[in-house]
Amino acid sequence: MRRLLMTSLCAVALLAACGPAADLTSVPAAVFDAATTGQLQTNPLLAKWTGPNGGVPAFDKMDLLQLKPAIEAGIAAHLAEIDAIASNPAKASFANTIEAMERAGEPLDNAMTYYSIWGSNLSTPEFRPLQKELSPVLAEYQSKITQNGRLFARIKALHEDQANLKLTPHQARLLKLVYDRFQLNGAELTGEKRDRYAAINKQLAELQTKFSNNLLADEEGWVTYLTPKQIGGLPTSYVASAKAAADELGKPGMYAVTNTRSSMDPFLTYSTERKLREQVWRNYYSRGDNGDAHDNNTVITQILKLRNERVHLLGYDTYADWQLQDNMAPSPAEATKLMEAVWRPAVARAKEEVADMQALANSEKANLTIEPWDYRFYAEKVRKAKYDLDGEQVKPYLQLDKLREAMFFVAGDLFGFNFTAVPAGTISVFHPDVGVWEVTDKVSGKHVGYWYLDPYARQGKRSGAWASGYRSHATFDGPVTALVSNNSNFVKPAPGEPLLISFDDATTFFHEFGHALHGLSSSVEYPGLNGGVRDYTEFHSQLLEHWLLTDKVVDQYFRHYKTGEPMPKALIEKIKKAATFNQGFETVEFLGSAIMDMRYHTVDPTNLDPRVFEKEELAKLGMPKEIPMRHRSTQFGHIFSNEGYAAGYYGYLWADVLTSDAAEAFAEAPGGYYDKELAAKMVANLFTVRNAVDPGEAYRAFRGRDATMDALLRDRGFPIPVKDAQ
Repeated sequence: MRRLLMTSLCAVALLAACGPAADLTSVPAAVFDAATTGQLQTNPLLAKWTGPNGGVPAFDKMDLLQLKPAIEAGIAAHLAEIDAIASNPAKASFANTIEAMERAGEPLDNAMTYYSIWGSNLSTPEFRPLQKELSPVLAEYQSKITQNGRLFARIKALHEDQANLKLTPHQARLLKLVYDRFQLNGAELTGEKRDRYAAINKQLAELQTKFSNNLLADEEGWVTYLTPKQIGGLPTSYVASAKAAADELGKPGMYAVTNTRSSMDPFLTYSTERKLREQVWRNYYSRGDNGDAHDNNTVITQILKLRNERVHLLGYDTYADWQLQDNMAPSPAEATKLMEAVWRPAVARAKEEVADMQALANSEKANLTIEPWDYRFYAEKVRKAKYDLDGEQVKPYLQLDKLREAMFFVAGDLFGFNFTAVPAGTISVFHPDVGVWEVTDKVSGKHVGYWYLDPYARQGKRSGAWASGYRSHATFDGPVTALVSNNSNFVKPAPGEPLLISFDDATTFFHEFGHALHGLSSSVEYPGLNGGVRDYTEFHSQLLEHWLLTDKVVDQYFRHYKTGEPMPKALIEKIKKAATFNQGFETVEFLGSAIMDMRYHTVDPTNLDPRVFEKEELAKLGMPKEIPMRHRSTQFGHIFSNEGYAAGYYGYLWADVLTSDAAEAFAEAPGGYYDKELAAKMVANLFTVRNAVDPGEAYRAFRGRDATMDALLRDRGFPIPVKDAQ
């Protein structure tokens, strides 16, 4: 997961947001029509944020009727600011061009924060038509900025003269990022090519929104209801939450398995009802692929054709070649080489896992051949048999509230942050389930930012877990502090019951908090430096996962929800010994999606049928029949509902390479994971600099060398290939 703001050209990475706007009185009033002026003065979605510490979003003022006029007026205002910058008769300077761009667009930025909340957390039947209508408008608006010839001429002049500009390192990095972003988005196109490029952007925005809403419709529309006789094997906590979900959906006396991963995964792991496991599995993995009004196959083909046409206008052979220009893996070939190196040992391990499951099923005289809907169920049985580890033994010690405290402890020890709950009603939220914490520096007491948490699944909330940024840190116009959020889809427990989660979910909880810490720790001067390249931004969050099983966290926060007793040492050791268990499944599941992503974006999409292409390409890969892609094509929102991870889903694997390598540095340090010197080096070189430093340089400054893949293979229990003799 991950939020991409579409305003002020800051749509570069997770948690990227724009900064404070210039005073709109600096723009000639004549450029605004009466409607725009009126909206800027009265629309609450455009209003400057008020409240403590530089202001916070007015979520209590969210009114869907105000959204369209807010977006339209915000676009008009920002384009007027951009035109004023481009038309400035003074010679281009960093201050009157790049810094002016950084200041521009606050009203629209504010409106886009609310738009994003409606799109991700509160989507409703009333919002979706508006989203469909506004997405091409926003795409057209962005094209008007990147294709503003006078503006790009100023940026290009600065880029070519930067040797004489005496820029600071942050300024030089920002200028490079802005120039590259414009160039990669068609700034130098003219005439028919320029017009076609803009038209394609509009069409893609419509199609990507359609893909997303089709997927959400299938998640909301397919529910499996169980009777009391069909809950065999399911944990008590799951049964209680499934009952609460059915009650909420108007099915009292039944139990609801919703069509989301958080509901599907535990059902497939524990249910003894094999036919129902198959039904739930098919519901989940057929999302967007049912040949009905919400089918995404044609949408995918249309998206791929348009992306391919657009990059051809820029002179690139494939979409992947264009997309990877700024990544740490600079070409599709390099990214593919990495994936293939891990694919072979992962498939071999997965085949061993299937053989273990089949042997266990045979020993139980189950009279079956392992199918995809059996994988989780028998994997859990094998885990118990091999490691004497039962996931249900672990969950009583993993309370969500305690894990949240554990994250705060880690953030305090490594980053020097203190988290204090903000009393309800003090800061507005968009749903009663959302909590807010003020983040301060432990030593100075200085305000750092606010952290929002939206933990529970609900109708209209997209599935999965992600981090969002409502405002990014910056200092160039005075300090602006960060506003970040974490969003999960835990099934809400029955009233009065604690929320107990699996170890995998606890890992994800820490992962997403890593994204939040990346935003909160920023020390960059300009808001536009708060982004990052796709195959680097996941590194920081994946690294934080390694603190979950440290002794300090386990001893203090892994407490039984009834007795308060710490998790037994023997159980902890079982978890650690089982760390490489099922890595074949998890790696193959992920890589199947990542490799398909790269293949979709390196082939000619003419006449491509996604259903056929997926089947044929996975067969060529040798994808085990028992394992589906983590995200089948028609539900692959990472790459088809927007372009954030398109031709870049492999980035999670590259981030894993960095993560495993960095984690070994902590494992070898005198103070282990809490080594003060190494932690300070990590925060200074990997977190606070955000995108103000080239990622490769940043990592070398931390580690003293480039990362190698050996640590990743060790982490997953895969063999390390013998190096060729030099």
